Formats: sequence, structure tokens, C-alpha cells
Amino acid sequence: MVGTLEERGPDGRGHWCDAEAGVALGHTRLAILDLSQEGHQPMHSACGRYVITFNGEIYNFAELRRELEVVPATGDSRWRGHSDTEVLLAGFAVWGVTRTLAKAVGMFAFALWDRRERRLYLGRDRLGEKPLYYGFQGEHFLFGSQLKALRAHPAWQGEVSRSSLSAFLRFGYLPAPQSIYSDIHSLVPGNLLVLDCRPDATRQIPEPHPYWSLLQVVEAGSRNLFRGSTEQAVERLDTLLRRAVRQQMVADVPLGAFLSGGVDSSTVVALMQAQSGSPVRTFTIGFEDQGYNEAAYASEVARHLGTRHNELMVTSRDALELIPRLPELYDEPFADASQIPTHLLSRLTRRHVTVSLSGDGGDELFGGYNRYLWVEAIWDRIALFPKPLRRLAARLATSLSPAAWDRLFTQLGATLPERLRQTNPGGKLHKLASVLDADDPLGMYRRLVSHWHDPSGLVQGGDEHAALVDDPRAGLSRGSLAEQMMYLDALSYLPGDILVKVDRASMGAGLESRTPFLDHRVVEFAWQLPLSLKLRGAQGKWLLRQVLYRYVPRELVERPKAGFAVPLEHWLRGPLRPWAEELLNARRLEHEGYLNPAPIESKWREHLSGGYDWQYPLWNVLMFQAWLEAQGASAPEAAELHR
Repeated sequence: MVGTLEERGPDGRGHWCDAEAGVALGHTRLAILDLSQEGHQPMHSACGRYVITFNGEIYNFAELRRELEVVPATGDSRWRGHSDTEVLLAGFAVWGVTRTLAKAVGMFAFALWDRRERRLYLGRDRLGEKPLYYGFQGEHFLFGSQLKALRAHPAWQGEVSRSSLSAFLRFGYLPAPQSIYSDIHSLVPGNLLVLDCRPDATRQIPEPHPYWSLLQVVEAGSRNLFRGSTEQAVERLDTLLRRAVRQQMVADVPLGAFLSGGVDSSTVVALMQAQSGSPVRTFTIGFEDQGYNEAAYASEVARHLGTRHNELMVTSRDALELIPRLPELYDEPFADASQIPTHLLSRLTRRHVTVSLSGDGGDELFGGYNRYLWVEAIWDRIALFPKPLRRLAARLATSLSPAAWDRLFTQLGATLPERLRQTNPGGKLHKLASVLDADDPLGMYRRLVSHWHDPSGLVQGGDEHAALVDDPRAGLSRGSLAEQMMYLDALSYLPGDILVKVDRASMGAGLESRTPFLDHRVVEFAWQLPLSLKLRGAQGKWLLRQVLYRYVPRELVERPKAGFAVPLEHWLRGPLRPWAEELLNARRLEHEGYLNPAPIESKWREHLSGGYDWQYPLWNVLMFQAWLEAQGASAPEAAELHR
């Protein structure tokens, strides 16, 4: 099991077993702090009560260590090394598990064995930066950072969950607590699971309980809105982000940062450079296709800040050669196509450093996605018209392909008003058309985040579980639709898509990625901010931009939001077509017994004709098919295994 995770921890392995208790812990190490043997895991507490296997970083471990040094503790309290894991163990011994987690600032997943009480604790960080899967297989309770470790156990049976498959086809990722397997769960961020392993205990998995709740943070923020001036808000955010960045720059190995030239990554790099005595190492990749190449923007920001910048130009061949490895790298179906450049960037970065900071999380916290700006505005307009008329408008909008609309907008060029001069206008028109007949604003949001609108009809025997957007408990007392969307994105899309993408892409290259925006103190302040400090006019992330302008001229970062995209639409019609057609073959789909071929075949033909861009729903299907193939069974064998 440990051997399957070697890419995540290439610097060492360890395991510990208590045969009498029937408990074993394993660990692969990516050495970041205390590179000596004193940082080796699994690690025992000084008092001997606890054993831990820990993945991640506790950024305020030095503060916790100083606090522990003045607390009378039982047993041997002398420090053996200077790792954050040792400090965390000491905290558990002195303060208890829940209180220690409340004090800790970091990203992590851990398994802690309490030898005295015979209890196993599984914990995950507040926002879900580090993964943790668990569940029973027969009489064995298994857990690990990735599913491949669980699959290596002799008791593994692993039946694909059709309801999880439906959720995956809708969203392109698997929202916690679901995994692709029926009896295996993903621990929800901010939660702690305590399994009683005493001989007389029942063999049932208890409900995890939260030690930190995003919903409570959001509700508390609404009751304690920031009342200071704009300048005070800028200063406060600057101070919080500086502290988060400073703590995350602590490492005993070389460190750098991803830099795209956008607001989020530029802010992180600016705050790193402002607190560094030497040029920060920054990394970006560019693409031959200029429509997807933003490397020049990153270079301008790097030049202004004085970083030591590294740039890699990626060819389509580089990206296409990676695609067969995606099922192994991501380990369960995952269909955010920016997974490709993210891993290529991680591989480039790992040649030079072992730790890299990123700007992920800024969009969800400070209002960076376009949907926060236009869903409510569009709903106010379209709600005036009856649904049949809206459906007619949608048909008219989709009567031309996105590429044809792009050509039309290009031809009209300077004759268009400024507000209609958009990047990718055809894609945006088609996206608008997809939500015109929604019943309410949250229905529009659900459509926008859904790639297949009726996935349970696509999955044979599929029965889709309610998503977070259907859960009344996910509702907020804050009335703004934009804030509800930001909350739902932070609860589901951020940990399920963005953070999974970054974790697998970076750890698959032996690189640790850190995310200053997700310091929970920054998160809690962000939810105290009035919406007017996030969205202003037609611009998102307003307050964050004001922080950035202290370090970088606004003309270097002010441009339409782009994202980390690849020309997937064209690849599917070109070099990826033979690979895709083999995976989407109707007879193969029938043999496997998971997906109904007809709707897939219809979208594939329409995509190939250029009549419509179906890259996102097709990529979801392709990533499931590629993952299924990577499990080692041919199509007929898979049908027998999972009939």
C-alpha cells in the first residue's frame, strides 16, 4: 500500500504495526522540514500514547512549539527534532485532538492511533487541500491519501458506485463524501472521524464531525461584518496575507511559486518578494497556440517584481503525451482539462524547487468567477419573459456554433460597444443559452456548473444523489445570490475540483503546493467583508486588487479573466480523435454496462461536425472510460466484474 504512493513521498518510507491491536500505519515522505531521521514517520509521541502518519504542513508549528514549552506535560517533553509533525503530536498529548486542531494553521490529512484508548482518528484540513479516503472492505477498515493505496490491500473489492458516477458526469469531479466506489468515502474538509477499535466495538463507521465549519464561518461573518474604511480593509487583508505567505515560506528545501500573471498568483508572488532577501523563483508555462498563451503577462509581472523567472513553452505533443497517464496520476475519474497544464507546470517547477506557493482559492473567497457578476443581472432580465420565449432565444443563440459566433464578433470588431467586446464570445453565448429556461437563479447556477444536465439518464441504473446545491442545509442567511454561489463553490468546487487538481498534479511530480489564500484566518476575514468590497461594477476581486496595486501597476494585471485552458475542443477533432473514438465506441459502452451509448454518440458526432462544442461533457465521459480501462480489465471483463 505504501509503495503505491511513492510519487507523493519519494524521500523515504516507513511503517508501524501493532499486531495485537490489528492496526498498521504507513507513510511515504516528501521531506520539507527536519530532513533528518527525527522527521521520519510513522512517528510516536514523546509520551508513547500516540502514533501518527501525517501528510501536509502545520505552518504555525513554531508558535505552537513555544506555547507547548511553557505547559507542564507528562512524560518526556524534550524535543527530538524540529518537525511540525512532532509538534502536532505533542499538542495532541497536552491539549487533546480537537483543541490542537483548532490551534493549528495548515493543510493536512492524518491518521492518529491512540494506543491507550484504542481509537483511530482520521482528520482533514479545513478547506480540503489534502485528500483522505476511508472505508470498510470486508472486516478491514482501510484509509489512505489516494485510492490506489486502498486497492493494493488483499481485501479490496471496490464496486463502482453508479450514483457517484452520475455526480461525476454532472460536475467533472466527485464531491465529498463520495468516491467512485460504493463503500469508500472521502473525508469532508474540516472534519474528524473517530473509530472505536476496542474488541467489543461495533464494526460500523461513525459519522464524522466538524471541528471547523465553513457554514458557521459564513454565518458568523454576516453577523460581524467589517465596518472599517476601505483603506482599513485593504490594510487588514494585506497584513493577513503577508502573515500567511510568510509562514508558508518556511521550508528546509528550495521554494518558489507558480505565476500566471493574473491577480491571485501575482498577489502571492508580490507578498513573497516583499518579504524575501533574495529573488523569489517563479514558474510559468506558455503554449504554442497564442489563443491559450499567457506567459508574456507572467514575464512582465516577474520583471517588475524582480523574481528569478522560469518559463517553459509547451507544445501540443507534450500535452497529448501526458493524457494516457491521467488515470494513473489522478487515481479516480477527474475531468478538469486544466489538469494537463497544471501537471506540466509542476514537473517544470520540481526541476528547481521542492515547494511552490500558488494563488488558488482567491476566486471563491473574493468573487473572481464571472458567474458571480452576471447570473443575478441576467436573471433579473430574463425572468420578465415567459419560458417558451426564453427557449426560442436559446435555440436562436445555438443555431450558430461558438466558432461561427467568434468569427462574426471578430468581423464586427470595433463597431461593437466596449461591453460586447469579449474573449470567447461564442462560448459565452452558448453558455448563456444553456441557462435561459432555468426556473430560478440557483437553477441557473446549477446549470452553469453541470456538464451533463441529466446524468442519471446517461448512467445505466444510475440514481443521482442530491448535490450540495439541492441541499436546503447549504442555504445561507445572507441574501445575496453571489454570496450563495461563492459559498457553494468553496464548499464543493474548490475542494472537489481545484484542490484535487493541484494536489495530484503537484504530488505526482514530487512537489508540494501551498495555498496562502486558504489560511483559515484569511478565509474568515473574507467572509466578514461586505459584498461591495468584492464585487464592484463589472469587476470581481475588487479588494484583493487594491492589495495587489500596492506592489504591481494595475496595467500589468488588468485584463479579462482567462483561466488555465488547453485547446481541447480542437484536439478532440484532431490528434485525440482516434483515442476518443476507441473509448466512446458504442459496442464497448454496451459491454461495460455503465453508460448508455446513444446520447454520447449524438454529442460526439455533433462535436466532430463543428456544429457544437461538447468538449466538457465528452471529456467527463472520456476520463471515466480512460480510468476504467486503467483498472486493468478489458471491456467484457469489466462488464462481468461490475454486472
